[in-house]
Amino acid sequence: MTASGATSQCIRVLVPGTGTRFRCGGLSVALQTARLLSQLRPTQVVTYRQRQADQPFLDDLLRQEKAPADALWLVSWGFDVPMLMRRLRGRSVIYQAHSTGYGFDLPPGVPVAAVSRNTLGYWGNHAPRNPLFLLPNALEPQWFERGARASSLQAPRPIDVLVQRRKSSDYVLRQLVPALRARGLNVEVQDGWVDDLVDLFNHASVYLYDSADHWRCAGVSEGFGLPPLEASACGCVVFSSLNHALADILTPGVMGHQLGCGSLQHDAARIAAAVARPADWRPSEQEIERLLAPYSEKALMEGWHRVLNELDDLLPRLQADGALRALPLGALRRRRWLRAAQRVVNRLPGWPTRGKP
Repeated sequence: MTASGATSQCIRVLVPGTGTRFRCGGLSVALQTARLLSQLRPTQVVTYRQRQADQPFLDDLLRQEKAPADALWLVSWGFDVPMLMRRLRGRSVIYQAHSTGYGFDLPPGVPVAAVSRNTLGYWGNHAPRNPLFLLPNALEPQWFERGARASSLQAPRPIDVLVQRRKSSDYVLRQLVPALRARGLNVEVQDGWVDDLVDLFNHASVYLYDSADHWRCAGVSEGFGLPPLEASACGCVVFSSLNHALADILTPGVMGHQLGCGSLQHDAARIAAAVARPADWRPSEQEIERLLAPYSEKALMEGWHRVLNELDDLLPRLQADGALRALPLGALRRRRWLRAAQRVVNRLPGWPTRGKP
């Protein structure tokens, strides 16, 4: 590692690939992070599983450049973090932590940029002596610019209730959706690719998001929960589970409402009431703007600027103190079940449920 720390000539954002196989929320966030960082310092997207014609490949860079080289490497793909940490041994690395529960520990001195307070608290417990930062994910500008959340724009909408099939629980899909349709509500269950998500959300009165069962089965956490924020930016009334990082952004009865309170009829009655009088169930326009402000790209840029400046001072001192000179391989132990889970994930197709990253 160079003494310059985060003042290195470039930042390299590592992703497994940028093709359809890897298309998901994590890839969208990584590419957005790279785009924003490029406005602060020279930044490259680097792939390490799939070669892409328009991006450098990790193996090639490691052959060309002996450690420590002059770059700050950003890793984020949870299943691959232990492998990447080993491969980047002796180089400057920062971990952008999304979900938790992957079963590895971090080496001393490796900074963590947590995207939620839930994740920050996890690493505050598991790595209390590592540099820890909070850098929430940001909504893309289109949600602020085109989201129809202004009270003057709240005309009746053609979709009473919007559900996205991916991550939705069996309770929502098999019990709640039929119950809502039996009440005469127009419920759209979105599945597959959507070219314009903002337009879709703008046409819905109520948005349902219930991801607790999905992440419990996956064995990792809801890392951030962008869909409820996106729905709020479009003026939807949000009913959601409150697992993991969703509790960061959703205050029950204020910014959203709890979904799945133990009574199907109670859920259906509240949702029907929200469709009938959405203004009674969502925050005021001023409150929505206040709640969304920390998740703008401008706020994230300011956060990254602050963090990189602190790393400029911190990383050389960690190097001088010896905290970054060695990477204890024992610190990267992974649970046996996690290796099995990785093999399953590697066989999964891409999840084309969002707009293009």
